[in-house]
Amino acid sequence: MAPIKVVIIDDHEHAREGMRDIVEMDPSFEIAAEGRNGREALELTEKWMPDLLLMDIHMPDMDGLEATKRIKERFPYVKIVLVTVSDDVTHLFEALRKGAQGYLLKNLQPSSWHEYLRAVAFDEAPMSKEVAFRLLQEFSQGDAAAFAKGGAAAEGGETAGTAEGTPVSTEVTPLTPREREILRCVASGQSNRDIAETLAISEYTVKNHLKNILQKLHLDNRVQLTRYAFEQGWVPK
Repeated sequence: MAPIKVVIIDDHEHAREGMRDIVEMDPSFEIAAEGRNGREALELTEKWMPDLLLMDIHMPDMDGLEATKRIKERFPYVKIVLVTVSDDVTHLFEALRKGAQGYLLKNLQPSSWHEYLRAVAFDEAPMSKEVAFRLLQEFSQGDAAAFAKGGAAAEGGETAGTAEGTPVSTEVTPLTPREREILRCVASGQSNRDIAETLAISEYTVKNHLKNILQKLHLDNRVQLTRYAFEQGWVPK
C-alpha cells in the first residue's frame, strides 16, 4: 500500500518540526511539504494533491478554518485535520462545519496521533457523541434552505417528521432499511466497532455499507452523513 501523503501547515517552525517528528515515526505516512499559513496550504494542496492535511487553526494571512473551507471547495477529497493546543469544543465544532474531517490536540501522545490519522485517512474516525449532538442542535436552529417544508412522505410512503418539529424531507432516499439503520448509528456518534456490535454484524460489513452509503448519497464524510440523517427526520432532536 502506498504511504499516506501528508502536508503540514503551521506558522511556528517548532510546531511544524514537532508534527513532522511525530508523523515520521510511522512509515504509513510520507510528508510531501510544509507551509506557514492558509494561503500556502491552498498552494501546496494544489501542487502536491496530498491525502491528508495537518493544519493549525490560528495563523496569520488566512487561518486554518478559512483555509479548510476554501480547500474543501476546490479539493473535496483531501482529508483535513486541524491541530491546536485548545480543547475548546467550539473550535472543534467550527472545524467540522468548515469541512474538516478531524481535530487533534498538540499535547496528545504520538501513538494517539498515528491511530487517529490512519482512521481519518481511511474514513474510520467516528465523531464523538458530543459533536454529533452539537451538529444536530445547530441544524435544528434554522438552516431553512436545507430542509423541505410541508408534510411530504419519505421512502415507502412513511411520513418523515413529527408533530414536535422534526425536519421533513420530500426526498425519496436511495438507501435500504439496513443502510438507514447504520446511518442512524453514525449520526449518534458510534464508531464502526460500536455499530458492528449494535447490529451484530462484522466491522468489515459496516465499512462496506458506509462506502455504499457515501457513494449513493454523493457525500464525503460522517459529518455530512449526520446532516443527511437529520434532514430526513431519522434522528430526533
